[in-house]
Amino acid sequence: MELEQFYNAEYKGSKQFKQTDVPTANATGFGAATDDYADKGIDLNEQLIRNKPATFFMRVQGDSMTQAAIHNGDIVIVDRSLTAINGCIIIAVVDGEMLIRRYEKRMNTIRLIPETNKLSPMEIKEYNDFSIWGVVTYIIKKMA
Repeated sequence: MELEQFYNAEYKGSKQFKQTDVPTANATGFGAATDDYADKGIDLNEQLIRNKPATFFMRVQGDSMTQAAIHNGDIVIVDRSLTAINGCIIIAVVDGEMLIRRYEKRMNTIRLIPETNKLSPMEIKEYNDFSIWGVVTYIIKKMA
């Protein structure tokens, strides 16, 4: 591992390195016996992002997905490189409006299902301008 990669202007992130690749300093000349068992920090980028160029963070506005534990103000991680499958939660663009809904495809019918009793499912018709913007992979919540 070349340390220059961490300090120059062309820093491209640490995703190429695992936590165990980062060296630790030993000022005493020998390591403590517990150093072999010490846990390294968790890199959330390594854990939550599969495809960095295609991944976006979006803040949710509204309460259309509360029964799926997605509330107003939550942040969702969206991967645009994934293909939507039946039952997954997606970010859809319908007639120029972005929506977060559960995706349902049966035969030639596509429906966007909200996870609340306040709204009804939306069936996509041939005259709708519809596209799937990305697939939600994780939800980030503030607890306190």
